[in-house]
Amino acid sequence: MSVAIITGSAGLIGSEAVRYFAHLGLHIVGIDNDMRKFFFGEDASTEWNRKRLEADLKEYEHHNVDIRDYSKITEIFQHFGKNISLIIHTAAQPSHDWAASDPFSDFSVNANGTLNMLQATREYCPEAVFVFTSTNKVYGDLPNSLPLVEEEKRWEIEASHKYYSGISEDMSIDQSKHSLFGASKVAADVLVQEYGRYFDMKTVSFRGGCLTGPNHSGTQLHGFLAYLMKCAVTGKPYTIFGYKGKQVRDNIHSSDLISAFYEFYKNPTVGAVYNIGGGRESNCSMLEAIDICQEITSKKMNYSYSDNNRIGDHMWYISDLSKFKAHYPDWSIKYDVTQILREIYEYNVERWI
Repeated sequence: MSVAIITGSAGLIGSEAVRYFAHLGLHIVGIDNDMRKFFFGEDASTEWNRKRLEADLKEYEHHNVDIRDYSKITEIFQHFGKNISLIIHTAAQPSHDWAASDPFSDFSVNANGTLNMLQATREYCPEAVFVFTSTNKVYGDLPNSLPLVEEEKRWEIEASHKYYSGISEDMSIDQSKHSLFGASKVAADVLVQEYGRYFDMKTVSFRGGCLTGPNHSGTQLHGFLAYLMKCAVTGKPYTIFGYKGKQVRDNIHSSDLISAFYEFYKNPTVGAVYNIGGGRESNCSMLEAIDICQEITSKKMNYSYSDNNRIGDHMWYISDLSKFKAHYPDWSIKYDVTQILREIYEYNVERWI
């Protein structure tokens, strides 16, 4: 029996990974205590998604465990031992703004929780593949120093710039403003690399842009496209924070991200780092996303604008996918932003209404 341990298993990326690897025949051990509800309130709870997983998948085994509880984590790892072939660690506190309100919880979840997972892997299944969902916020606000050009509905970078195809892994993670969330994820990212290099473990940090999909429990503080579409459907007011609404994000569908995890799982390396997102194939500005939502719903959105951008927020961020594609040429992006938003709408419209 080959076992995959997936943290944040009822969340967006975790649940997509649960279904994907269960269908490949792995026994799935999910770890998720619905901290998202604690972070962002009842609307952000992932309980609905956990119940769906338990109903749909006989291969799925759920553990309501906090990743900060090392004794509980080691009990799980000790029980399955060397049958564990894969760890996908997605559990996190994911919001800039929330981190500033409770730095201790943010750091203990993101950094200490990751350390617990790494050490348990080292102790009980050191040959397993360890996949970590890091973030492009490890680069802090350094992308905002790029020479950006203002267009009608977006910020853009000059076509002659080396980062036109996207920001690559050679950007510094030092000497910039990260937000406390970004700092705790830097700590976790470097730990994942170090356990790989120091202990010769098969680890990878995927530095994601906006990760999205129909299973996202989007809220104002986290889950850009899912929350935007929810507001478009329900008529709930939406606020654009700063940068004239022209800030650009690349968006990767959870399915495309999980297929990247699978490619690494099949052919892992030690201490790997990859920028991952929609790249040039799937990106949009806030204003462009609102246009797409209005087209899909045939409704005018109720949105307003605030001049105050979020601290450390990116004006323009598109991931350079060339390193991962060179190492794993069978992988490609399947979804663009319009397809993602249409799927979010079709999957959730009845539940939201």
